[in-house]
Amino acid sequence: MEDAWLATTGRRIIVLIILSVLLMAFGSLGYMIVQDFTLIEALYMTIITLATVGFTEVRPLDESGRIFTMILILMGAGFVAFNLAYFSQLLLDGDLLEIYRRRKLEHQLDKLKDHYIVCGYGQMGQIIVQELQKAGIPLVLIENDDALLIKIREKRIPHLMGDATEEENLVAAGVRRAKGLVSVVSKDTENVFIVLTARDLNKDLMILARSGTPGTDKRLYKAGADRVVSPFAIGAVRIAHNILRPTVTDFVDLALSGEGMELSMEEICIPEGASLDGKELMHSGIRSRYNLIIVAIKRSDGKMIYNPSPRELLK
Repeated sequence: MEDAWLATTGRRIIVLIILSVLLMAFGSLGYMIVQDFTLIEALYMTIITLATVGFTEVRPLDESGRIFTMILILMGAGFVAFNLAYFSQLLLDGDLLEIYRRRKLEHQLDKLKDHYIVCGYGQMGQIIVQELQKAGIPLVLIENDDALLIKIREKRIPHLMGDATEEENLVAAGVRRAKGLVSVVSKDTENVFIVLTARDLNKDLMILARSGTPGTDKRLYKAGADRVVSPFAIGAVRIAHNILRPTVTDFVDLALSGEGMELSMEEICIPEGASLDGKELMHSGIRSRYNLIIVAIKRSDGKMIYNPSPRELLK
């Protein structure tokens, strides 16, 4: 819808420019025929007539020249009045500002790399965008609900208004250059289609998706999702944990949120060839130098080592 509006406004502006050129050509040609002016003289007379600046005539006009000038003035005045009214309306409606904003956004999207694409700005999408922005992670939001547009702009979220199931919108959001994609639209069928399309466009993309109903998880994994989250299942388990182990739940929340100055839980990737690669935990200096506690080590094959021993290798 937004693309169609921009295209329509752009076409109208182009038409106005073309009409302006045609009016100038009409005036110049008229003076050349009626008054036998040269091209430069005719163009000069046309410009000062339409601009109503009141400079001296190039050459004295005869009766036919004066009649043509009056016609040109009336045509020019009407056209200028129409242009002023149209552009004033654009300014009042914010349309010109919208065109500028859209072009600026497209330029920003073209430069994005290793970013995340968030599809859907519902309750989950809003929280995800908020957390990613808080962490300073570049992102692009795709949403097709015009009612959310004001909120999205107020929060200065890089966005595309459109359907995330359409390949062209994913491409415009830079899916081929993106690091990951999060699909949290309300319908499971749309999430499956988004995951399928995104995986086809970028084989290395990290894809996370929302599952709203039982059984959708398998379809999402089959479509190409790396991780699937069911908010209802997680919410139910979370409530149960608050009943059974409230203190543990509070501890994990505090560690993951990072809001406690004395406690924060983070994950660190050790690339091959790094200074810590291949070192034993006891010789890494992590505890003595940074006062950090290694809770677990995850191997490249996915194996998780909890409470690692001092002789466990970092790699």
